Amino acid sequence: MDKILVFIPAYNCEKQIIRVLSQFNEQVLSYVSDIIIIDNGSPDNTVAEAKKYLIDHPELPCKILINDKNVNLGGSHKVAFKYALDNGYDYVNVLHGDDQADIRDFIPLYESGEYRSYDCVLGSRFVKGSKLIGYSAKRIFGNKVFNLIFSISTGKKIRDMGSGLNLYNVEMLKSRYFINLSDALYFNAEMLLFSAYYKHNCLFYPISWREDDQVSNAKLFKLSWELFKMAVSYLFSRRKYIGKFSKEDIYSASVVFDNKAPRGDES
Repeated sequence: MDKILVFIPAYNCEKQIIRVLSQFNEQVLSYVSDIIIIDNGSPDNTVAEAKKYLIDHPELPCKILINDKNVNLGGSHKVAFKYALDNGYDYVNVLHGDDQADIRDFIPLYESGEYRSYDCVLGSRFVKGSKLIGYSAKRIFGNKVFNLIFSISTGKKIRDMGSGLNLYNVEMLKSRYFINLSDALYFNAEMLLFSAYYKHNCLFYPISWREDDQVSNAKLFKLSWELFKMAVSYLFSRRKYIGKFSKEDIYSASVVFDNKAPRGDES
């Protein structure tokens, strides 16, 4: 059986984190080995709410980590990918802590084992079978425009720039190329460019997606401009674009709660 780690990045998710953790029913847990919540220094009660829920649900094999410094969404991914590599996992599933996506959408994928045929399975809000709830027409249009731009840039059919539900084969992460990517919210978009360059085999998979009480941390105009610059740079000079990245590995986090530990051992 594959060793699958679910990574939940969280920042100011005190209203949603319990709903996210409640997605882990018996069926999901039959495929998932472990769960880690990586909090990026939330000033709200995200960690406290998660800890409270986990104490009441000892069946969830979950740890809570807090980044040693604020490294944004991309940096939290790097911490999780390193954790998966260092602890011998076969796959790492990313599920955002804001309750827009649902891990249960991946159950058919787990059951069939189809994910084993791909380097990464990327949740898409815009393919046949996906469901959008409360997502504005303006945001749908904007996403589809950038899907087209990145498809032209990479020469591959891009069906989502970055949803909150993805799965990666740890084998593709062994070179640790991801360390050199941006720490920003557009980390997933850069992952797409690097995957195209390295010829990773990717599947875009239909998911459900909803907007309710979530608060976006994105400044849309700035984000859009950065995405456009990335796509153009990659289109005209792929090798130069990939080669410009060089970052020091500064990504670490501390475990503050372990639901698998005897009570009293965690801080």
